[in-house]
Amino acid sequence: MARLPRGKEVLTKARQQLAKTNDANELRVLQAVVFPLVNGMSTQETALALGRSPRWVTMARNAYIREAETKRGKTQTIRNHAYMSLAEEKEFLAPFLEKARCGGVLVVNEIHRAMEKHLGGKVALASAYNLLHRHNWRKLAPDRRNVEADVQAQEEWKKNCRTDLLKSHRSGKGQDKSD
Repeated sequence: MARLPRGKEVLTKARQQLAKTNDANELRVLQAVVFPLVNGMSTQETALALGRSPRWVTMARNAYIREAETKRGKTQTIRNHAYMSLAEEKEFLAPFLEKARCGGVLVVNEIHRAMEKHLGGKVALASAYNLLHRHNWRKLAPDRRNVEADVQAQEEWKKNCRTDLLKSHRSGKGQDKSD
């Protein structure tokens, strides 16, 4: 005996959308949801009626049901390997981020050591980088030049520098070789 089709909780919504839709692909997706529930059709029978493969029917039904569940808030984001929840992470990072806002620098090794202490065990350094990445912090590259540099003085030095003396000294031509 085949399994009963799932998705009874989205049937009324699918029927309402079915009456309003003008898109052919959306129509087929909605029919893939409604036909098994209303007419008791199997996946193969539904696929034959829609002119699609049984795999397509299954994937379309599951995607529609999953989307409906997500909109209702039934499912949650998957964080299989997370050490802390997002709220705990925000709370953990708060002192470091406050320090950074006041002109300090985020030091990943500092955060890594604090994570290990907070969790009571070893944690990979990449976990600290991933934690910062999840909270929209990124590694900043240093400036290409010193902000306090005097650009005009540097250009003047380049113009007035005696490069002929430097070149001759490096090549050995400026040295007297007579004994």
